[in-house]
Amino acid sequence: MAELKTYGYAKTGLPPGSLIHVGERCYSGKPFITLTAYGPTGVREQRDPTDEQICEARTANPVIWINIDGVGDADTVRRMGAMFGLHPLAMEDVMSTRQRPKLDVYDDYLYIVFRMLAIESAKLKSEQVSLVLGPGYLLTFQEKTSNLFEPVKSRIRDGKGLIRRSGPDYLAYALLDTLVDHYFVLLEHYGDALDDMEDSLVSNPDPSLLQQIHQVKKDLLVLRKSVWPLRETIGSMERGGLPQISPEIRLYLRDLYDHAIRVIESAESLRDVVSSMLDVYLSSISNRMNEVMKVLTILSTLFIPSTFLASIYGMNFSNMPELHSRFGYFVVLGVMLAVMVAMVFYAKRKRWI
Repeated sequence: MAELKTYGYAKTGLPPGSLIHVGERCYSGKPFITLTAYGPTGVREQRDPTDEQICEARTANPVIWINIDGVGDADTVRRMGAMFGLHPLAMEDVMSTRQRPKLDVYDDYLYIVFRMLAIESAKLKSEQVSLVLGPGYLLTFQEKTSNLFEPVKSRIRDGKGLIRRSGPDYLAYALLDTLVDHYFVLLEHYGDALDDMEDSLVSNPDPSLLQQIHQVKKDLLVLRKSVWPLRETIGSMERGGLPQISPEIRLYLRDLYDHAIRVIESAESLRDVVSSMLDVYLSSISNRMNEVMKVLTILSTLFIPSTFLASIYGMNFSNMPELHSRFGYFVVLGVMLAVMVAMVFYAKRKRWI
């Protein structure tokens, strides 16, 4: 609800294509721009390049990759949009960080949105990443600086695999593949956490454990909402017959599509585990309550006869022969004790205790 209010307030009354940042500002200060230009023969990396340097790199290299950390500055987004001819709606989506994963097809480029998930301070954080795939270039817009794409950068520097011999479509695939692999890391993390919770669930069903289970359930829901539309996006890229995607890369996208399905299935399995753990928690709490009530009931039952006898001899009648007996007090106590012992043996014989 808070996200809907923030989005509605920021966009109210503005025309389509207005560059207004929507969402939490994860990056303070001026956006950080990195240029990576490469080909089969070499790699060139540069920070905060000028427009002339970007145009020169675009002319001299088969592929350029421009990564922008921080999408809160409208001037930077507008500058990149003017340089690469981006539609105003695409630039607006870059700064609106509440987008769901999707694929928008324009005349000569593709606009792709996906969600990057990471655990920070024991909490799951979701970040929007936008990709613009065009002829000879790839633009990536991140909300903040992240090391998730560092393995891809290392492959470009070292020339490992096909990445230096392929176009920007393979680079886009490599980034998406890194993202999906990271989803598996998150699933493994939550799987281990659920195993530890399950061990504590039966032995000590503490209320704090219930809060942890609910938090994992919410995180898995966020993961599911990120992967389901991403699967559709990858499927559209693989089957759409898009000119920006070469036939060779569609084979890799098909494999990536299968990985996305595996992530969804694993997430659904973990959600089923969480639901069953909630049932086990409630059952454990109920069993503990039953044990407590059982003990209290047995204690109450043992003292009922004694209370009955004590109430009889506590009546103020003068014609009660036992009141004047020399050993009446001890006899009544003995009768009470005998009745309690008999009831204990009877309960054990019935296997009530």
